[in-house]
Amino acid sequence: MAVIQYIVDLGASVMLPIVIFIIGLLLRQGVGKSLRSGITIGIGFIGIGLVVDLLNQNLGPAAQSMADNFNLGLSVVDLGWPGTAPMAWASSMGLIAIPIAIAVNIIMILLRMTKVVNVDIWNIWHMAFTGAIVYVATGNFALGIVGVIVHAIIAYKLGDMFGQVTDKYFGLEGIAIPHGTSSYMGVFATPINDLLDRIPGINKINIDGEKIEQKMGPFGEPTIIGAILGFIIGLLAGYEVGQALQLAIQMAAVMVLMPMVVKLIMQGLLPISDAAKKMLDKRFSGSNFRIGLDPALLLGDSQVISASLLFVPLTIVIAALVPGNQVLPFGDLATIGFFVAMAVAIHKGNLFRTLISGSVIMFVTIWISNQMINVQTKLGQNVGLVDEGDRVSSLDQAGSPITYLLTKGLSVEMGIGFSIILVVYVFCFWYTFRKYKKQTLYVEDDQE
Repeated sequence: MAVIQYIVDLGASVMLPIVIFIIGLLLRQGVGKSLRSGITIGIGFIGIGLVVDLLNQNLGPAAQSMADNFNLGLSVVDLGWPGTAPMAWASSMGLIAIPIAIAVNIIMILLRMTKVVNVDIWNIWHMAFTGAIVYVATGNFALGIVGVIVHAIIAYKLGDMFGQVTDKYFGLEGIAIPHGTSSYMGVFATPINDLLDRIPGINKINIDGEKIEQKMGPFGEPTIIGAILGFIIGLLAGYEVGQALQLAIQMAAVMVLMPMVVKLIMQGLLPISDAAKKMLDKRFSGSNFRIGLDPALLLGDSQVISASLLFVPLTIVIAALVPGNQVLPFGDLATIGFFVAMAVAIHKGNLFRTLISGSVIMFVTIWISNQMINVQTKLGQNVGLVDEGDRVSSLDQAGSPITYLLTKGLSVEMGIGFSIILVVYVFCFWYTFRKYKKQTLYVEDDQE
């Protein structure tokens, strides 16, 4: 266990390359090819880390300045996933969640309940966090284990359900994205998309990067859009023109650099992914397995990045509108693309529709994270990461409907809010699952 803890502490940029290297050897790819794949993936994650740090260091303070300028009075800071994942790993569920999640995956594969073969060990922290929060809320360790198991089952099914989307929109054939906000919040976009299809006039509105670029020429290019959004955010933050221009160039850089580093990950992954699929398909004839990976891969799409920048100021506005909310979006603003990535794909890059479904997603996320302040604060204090008297929460993972429903349900705290989220989320999940089973979750335009 000490060895596992040591590897976990090294972070995703080291953990995943080690896992990929070992898998490569098991798939008989040879030491050289396996090492090359692992290191290339590690380089890609280092690149993503640098871009995310660029966002955190520059976009984060701008967002907080915006909130201060508009006197929103939000007193509980969103720690973001960088502040939340360490809580999960440091908790009593941290290491035990890894073998549990792996066992759940193997059992589901053997029972043909999923086609996802998860190699993204790092993101098991989401499941560990659910288990840890359930344990804090109930005081029952066994119920914490139940939280890990249920979250794992749902995550792997989400990887299956959005397989059509990752194949056709993102071009990630044979890849599944089972973890994190991208998948579990993506289910909201499906019924919203079909509802918008039925509204005359609204169903004709289609705003995406390609059309903007066609109509606006160079001014519609992703880099220039990123620069314009960065400049506007800077002005809303009260920055001087010079500072706003600096933020503009930094956001333009994000638009260019993120797809480049994601390509590196894909270069390292593809040989391993192909070998794994061939071996598994040979052992389990016709199963078409998918390799489960980090949702960071979805940030390689320019539409996702554009939506992410649009939602920085919008999420702060939403936070001010959520009744009784105390949570100031901060730590997760830099990676808000994770929350809306699947919605972008479900809407086929239509930013107009993404603004609608994304607003619903962020409203629900913020409302839930506000209800989870006390339990996340207690968890943070239990593991020594939150000082006495401080209050914290996070959009990812404390804003997850899965974590919220398991926590409140297993602790028998079922008020009106719980009932509303339960009904809405179960309906959206069922609706999305039904379309997945009918193979209509993502239909190409020429087939519609």
